[in-house]
Amino acid sequence: RRWPCRRISFYVVENNLELIGRHLLFLALALEPPDKMGLQEKSELYLELHGNSLIRSQTAAYLQEKAHFLIKCITNLDYFQCTLPAVDVSALKFKERDQLEAIFKFWRNPDLKIFQMDKMWDLRNRQYLGTRYDSRKGAYDWDLSMKLHDRGAFVIGRNEYFKWREKGVAFEIREGIYDIPNKSIASGLLLRHKGEKIPARGYWGDIVTGPYIAFGIESEEKSLLKTRNGIHVKSAQDISQYNITALFHELVNGSCYTLPSSPEHSSQANICEVIEEEEEGSSLNNMGENKEETQTEESQSQAKGGGSNSEYDFFPLDNVRVHFLPVNCIQDLHKKMKFERFFNVTYFSCSMVQHVTPKLKLISAPKATLIVELARFMLDLKKEQIEGFADQVAEVAKEAGYVPFGTVDGMKDTFARFELKEGC
Repeated sequence: RRWPCRRISFYVVENNLELIGRHLLFLALALEPPDKMGLQEKSELYLELHGNSLIRSQTAAYLQEKAHFLIKCITNLDYFQCTLPAVDVSALKFKERDQLEAIFKFWRNPDLKIFQMDKMWDLRNRQYLGTRYDSRKGAYDWDLSMKLHDRGAFVIGRNEYFKWREKGVAFEIREGIYDIPNKSIASGLLLRHKGEKIPARGYWGDIVTGPYIAFGIESEEKSLLKTRNGIHVKSAQDISQYNITALFHELVNGSCYTLPSSPEHSSQANICEVIEEEEEGSSLNNMGENKEETQTEESQSQAKGGGSNSEYDFFPLDNVRVHFLPVNCIQDLHKKMKFERFFNVTYFSCSMVQHVTPKLKLISAPKATLIVELARFMLDLKKEQIEGFADQVAEVAKEAGYVPFGTVDGMKDTFARFELKEGC
């Protein structure tokens, strides 16, 4: 392992339940055991569910399967504790668990008409672009060249960005038909109609920046960032796939993931093919032997009472625990003795900066670290607004008792980091 083994507890507070549902979905996917889901399939499923508005039928089937599992979990916490002991949702209110159950039932519903994602995406695009809709490719090019590239996301290519802006499909790693709505990105919103607020379910997420900035613009593997004639050799999709694959590999094995080496010469490839043909015959001879051994192992496990609880036999995380707290409870955490001087690291997204108040130091451990997301990749903001937001973050952190690590540059930094002053 490249990191020392230590116990880590995460406490998650979100401002809506759909995000908690997606967290649970991705945790279940990340902890699928290696003998039931390969590393490549796991990373492809993750990226598809993470960044695509439309998914393949195989991915939709997996989403329905996991929705059914999560319904069993959220309605039976004992079952949840037995199957996913690394995740704790006991702090959620009963009303929130009921709403999560409704969200998972919506995911499980196979009816495609209840969430027509392609029409919703096009409607959002028309509303956002207005009179520019007929010349929207020019608007896409401006956002990519003059905003994303100008702010450091050079690796995002024109074709992949245009494809995502047009249909909401960012990752097409596997060949197939991407035509089924990704219901996990749906969310609810109260809309005003004739003076009354009416709940509506739709897609209210990002249609401008894109999902590539999460995993597709930086990497520890520097060979993926090489350029030729000023053009990146690898796409943001390639980098995203490598980063997610490396993340899942290290989660299971505890070691760094390295790119598989490809044969440089055709002669080496031919030798490999000959070896595979020779080994194929021996594998056929040993097939019956392996089958007998497998049957013997299965009978032994059944005799020991192991049964066939293999459907949800997740990979264990002995030193990690993820706790989900009630929605928007951040301002009340200091009232609980459990959280007094408790958190070593706190992270706030740019939409939650209003919660960085002097009360935060009451729940922060001595010399705690504060990380705040900046507005670098909010493309609708001008340079002056982005820099003003960074200054505002530095000001509220100072009022809360934190000092910055170095200088904060809103146009170059994605996050601002602070440390709690001694004596606070």
